[in-house]
Amino acid sequence: MKIRLLLVDDHAVVRSGLRMLLEGEEDVQIVGEAGMASEAINLTPDLRPDVILMDIGLPDISGIDATRQIKDLWPDTAIVALTIHEDEEYFFKMLEAGASGYVPKRAAPEELLTAIRVAASGEVYLYPSLAKLLVKDYLMQDQIDGEIRALDGLTGRQQEVLALLAEGVTNAEIAERLHISPKTVASHRENIMQKLNLHSRTELVKYALRKGLIQL
Repeated sequence: MKIRLLLVDDHAVVRSGLRMLLEGEEDVQIVGEAGMASEAINLTPDLRPDVILMDIGLPDISGIDATRQIKDLWPDTAIVALTIHEDEEYFFKMLEAGASGYVPKRAAPEELLTAIRVAASGEVYLYPSLAKLLVKDYLMQDQIDGEIRALDGLTGRQQEVLALLAEGVTNAEIAERLHISPKTVASHRENIMQKLNLHSRTELVKYALRKGLIQL
């Protein structure tokens, strides 16, 4: 089944280049293009893309605001930021808005394709240099909070499931590794998110990093 992709960038040349790059991929289908955020928001319910490649610097509203609006209305649509901005401000705001990936425009084509496929599978992709910002942010927060303590009442099994989820392992793979059913994994995941008051995979990854359950 092909990944339905919507391209959002205010530069027609960039969109044309992306189309040329991606149209040759057997598992990707470009279903539309938009030059403005409002256009992307309006197209999403009709085109039903699996993934939206979203620029941040758009002429009407920012890609950050567009991401927030789209995720509020269509939470199953994954959004990958493809942008020239590599500083912390944009990076964290885009993740908080609900993006499933963040890739700089200088990245190699293989990185972009990986980000699209990872986002389409329901996971989070972070470009390596930007993932370091996430680690740095939470190491600093640890220092400030003095927070290396018990894992907030999670059971041993829940800690195992949490670590695997944060590493991007699918529910089916977790079930196989831990010799439990996928339904049990889903139940553990729901209980973990409720117990820790987490609302997205990005928050789950941040928590696991902060607690030392995973490393990048």
